[in-house]
Amino acid sequence: MTARVLVVDDQAVVRDGLVLLLGLLPDMEVVGSASDGEAALRLVAGERPDVVLMDLRMPRMDGVEATRRIRAEFPDTQVVVLTTYTDDESVFAALRAGARGFLTKSADAEEIARAVTTVMNGDAQLDPGVQRRLLNTVTGTGGDTGAAPPGGTPGPDAAPHRSRFSTRHARETPRAGRRPGAGTPPDAGAARSAGPSPGAGPSSSTGPISSTGPWSGTGPISSIGPSSSTGPSSSAGTPPDGLTPREAEVLRLIARGLSNAEIAGTLFISEATVKTHINNLFAKVRVRDRAQAVAYAYRTGLADPREG
Repeated sequence: MTARVLVVDDQAVVRDGLVLLLGLLPDMEVVGSASDGEAALRLVAGERPDVVLMDLRMPRMDGVEATRRIRAEFPDTQVVVLTTYTDDESVFAALRAGARGFLTKSADAEEIARAVTTVMNGDAQLDPGVQRRLLNTVTGTGGDTGAAPPGGTPGPDAAPHRSRFSTRHARETPRAGRRPGAGTPPDAGAARSAGPSPGAGPSSSTGPISSTGPWSGTGPISSIGPSSSTGPSSSAGTPPDGLTPREAEVLRLIARGLSNAEIAGTLFISEATVKTHINNLFAKVRVRDRAQAVAYAYRTGLADPREG
């Protein structure tokens, strides 16, 4: 059965990337796209999609209000939230509005397609990190320290999830004044794991960042150039911006277009470990998604565009 999907995101690059990506998947038909909640409502009324992929932060009408109205007026249309924000307030507001799925933009094509199919079948699908946060909140064992009480639309101080949106998904523009990693709870999002698995490389999700290890990745060391965000690397023999050799290798594989599963298979580590490495390297080089990470890898010489 073909799923009829509507894409809603205020960032044109993200929106167009999703439309292109979903159009390549079997059993997926994109019936339209919208840049805000008001436009989404009009399209849902005309197209009656099976599933709406909904961003949260949008002008005129945000994703929470749009979800609430879609579910009230068109109960046969399901909503899957696709966002960079996983703070308690955003999660609870979206679910209370009627969303049946909640994914971060770290999700790959397979995860998005699976969520669409799942909600069409009457079930729900949540990002694993979001599930953990909900469990922590319900049991009182964790959650968003200092976050506003659940409910309502996301506030201005909601912490963004570190996006690993693939190159094919394009990118979402970061909010002004936010440094990557700032204000993000330690357990937020699917990219957060309890720590590297036994198969992980020298990367660590905690502790000081060290750039003293030798460069053991592939590609010529001499081609490593300065980062536009933090200046040149401290040593010509180490990856720039404090990246470990393993993180640099993961970045190089991202630049080649490999998925998380493919990277895990190539490096003989778990997908959870890959996510940890990606999350760490994104924070170090201050990028929000795979598109920016690929540009960084090419700019610094960690990857060669001809390898893709």
